[in-house]
Amino acid sequence: MAAGYRFKILAYIAVKNYQKQNMSQLKKWFISNWSTVILTVLLVVLLVNPDAKAWLMRQVAATGLLNSSISKPEAKDVSAVSYADFTLRNEEGIATNISDLKGKVVFLNFWASWCPPCRAEFPSIQKFYEKYRSHPDMAFLTVNMDDNPALGKAYLKEKGFTVPFLTPAGSVPKEIYDGSLPTTVILDKKGEIRLRHTGVADYSKDSFYAEIDTLLK
Repeated sequence: MAAGYRFKILAYIAVKNYQKQNMSQLKKWFISNWSTVILTVLLVVLLVNPDAKAWLMRQVAATGLLNSSISKPEAKDVSAVSYADFTLRNEEGIATNISDLKGKVVFLNFWASWCPPCRAEFPSIQKFYEKYRSHPDMAFLTVNMDDNPALGKAYLKEKGFTVPFLTPAGSVPKEIYDGSLPTTVILDKKGEIRLRHTGVADYSKDSFYAEIDTLLK
């Protein structure tokens, strides 16, 4: 019995020493590679958390490097829009045909709640909306493309965004939306495309407001 007891004690001591050595080695490795550990954790968070992805994209967008400028009417990439069957529907089910908005500057944004770039730019869209929502010659059409619109509504409510919630009531011309999210289009008062941007951007820049003011004149 005594020999067996001594063996257990020795085995226990050996295991403890092994664990201490491993912990010591782990601490040394962590101290030497702490930056790698932090970057790995950040990458994991960015991969699994859409809001974290959106935050990072928002910091990049805030530089303004990703923004597009409004084109001049004579630019080659400007084309008149075909308004046939281009209709949107609001939360109450009321339909709006885009052709009815000629005479106004129209801001169109196609988005989805699951889309990190959409989430990244939405705070700037909200600021833009708050600045121009009362202008009689400005129309905002933020078009949700979630398979389940309830998810889009829940996202706006959760974040406190008050932009209009619309969904397509039919097909949208590919000149306007080709399936990329987010997509932002600005139409001038004649109904011509003056800006078409795919990907995240910051719509709360003074330079962007100045371009909008020019279109509104």
